[in-house]
Amino acid sequence: MNIDHPPHIEIHESRGGMGIAAAKHFQSLVKECLGRVSRCRVIVGCAPSQDEFFAALVKEALAVPDLWKRVELFHMDDYVGLKEEDPQSFRTYLRTHFLDKVETAKFHLIRGEAASASQEAVRYAALLAESPIDIIAMGIGENGHVAFNDPPVADFADPVLVKVVEMDEACRQQQVNDGCFPTLSAVPRLALTITLPVFARAEYLCGIVPGPRKACAVRDALLGPIGTACPATILRTHPQATLFLDQAAAALYRAEKGK
Repeated sequence: MNIDHPPHIEIHESRGGMGIAAAKHFQSLVKECLGRVSRCRVIVGCAPSQDEFFAALVKEALAVPDLWKRVELFHMDDYVGLKEEDPQSFRTYLRTHFLDKVETAKFHLIRGEAASASQEAVRYAALLAESPIDIIAMGIGENGHVAFNDPPVADFADPVLVKVVEMDEACRQQQVNDGCFPTLSAVPRLALTITLPVFARAEYLCGIVPGPRKACAVRDALLGPIGTACPATILRTHPQATLFLDQAAAALYRAEKGK
């Protein structure tokens, strides 16, 4: 597997500083993209780890609102069985943190409540396949997942763009750690997720990863073997990836690299 393109890494003093820097970078990629094409297609992650990024991105976007009216937005995953209005739905997260404030050309919803999750995966994959994805803003999970590609289900050569997955316990526990669900038993077991080839084929990857609970995953993503044991190692296979960290998330990576 190609490892000639390790990500550019920025380490910031605080989560807020990380979010501002990531938002400015993301906005610059949108501007660059729209200098070449009529519409920019982006995918974003939805999780508390992205709060500071979205807060800063709203300010960036409102400064040039006409630019974002040419942006087509996708999200990367959602829970099977949840309706859009459910507070834990990632559609709710994205509306609350961004779409209720910024007008975009289009927002493509993953319908977690669809009667057939497998058919919904096919429908959403077809939307993604209509045209290239320009930019993905992504986090890294505590177990190294990206979107809901946990180690047991991750596949760098996945034959589909979207699939139904069973989340592993570490991933489900993270949803409790993040305060999204009260207990492990309350977390859905199934989710719809974009797959690793979607990340590989996007023109730009922009990772935003704060906090001490992500330190192990960051270290493994940047220094461990590339493979599905840590799906976030896909960042090291991409020619145009940038990773924004705060001091806490970067701590183990810096300590290991400094040995």
